[in-house]
Amino acid sequence: MRVLVVEDQTLLADLVATGLRRESMAVDVAYDGTAAQYRLGLHDYDVVVLDRDLPGVHGDDICSELIGSGSRTKVLMLTAAGSLDDRVDGLELGADDYLTKPFEFPELVARVRALARRVARAVPPVLRHSTVELDAAARRVSRADRTIVLQPKEFAVLSVLMAEAGTFVSAEELLARVWDENADPFTNAVRVTISKLRAKLGDPPVIETSSGAGYRIVP
Repeated sequence: MRVLVVEDQTLLADLVATGLRRESMAVDVAYDGTAAQYRLGLHDYDVVVLDRDLPGVHGDDICSELIGSGSRTKVLMLTAAGSLDDRVDGLELGADDYLTKPFEFPELVARVRALARRVARAVPPVLRHSTVELDAAARRVSRADRTIVLQPKEFAVLSVLMAEAGTFVSAEELLARVWDENADPFTNAVRVTISKLRAKLGDPPVIETSSGAGYRIVP
């Protein structure tokens, strides 16, 4: 999934972004409302983690603009104000969920994942193909009962390919869905990650490459 973190406290924003990337999410960061508007106009996000009290353009206005545009992006609103009225106000603006500061990071991750599931088509929590099994919640991959340790990007790429169930996914789409806006479109990151995945998954190969079409799990 692709997430935009909008938070004017730089340290908090960077910590949240780093933590979400470790959960195999592609994450961009904006430190004020103006930068958030720019990125929302540039990329298609699954979830925006949106601080309410932002410099430049207020978080309420960003939320209202997203809802008014008909965007599929889900909004998780953050605020230091935790009263009932504040939560109601945020939800009435169109936010899909609400989390007060300070918060526990596992709860933030769970809420982001829950919102992302509402954007994407339904995918089983445990994906299986032949002898390969991927448990998204437990972040566990195995083949023929052998546990396979994957890095976050490897796990995310395999998740996309297994969810697509035999449909080819282009390198460009993988780059957009797994990496963030800092990824060089001419990078060989996708090819290198696929190569590492193949080596870790072993034989017989389960990932097929087609020139011009991309990659898929072998049907």
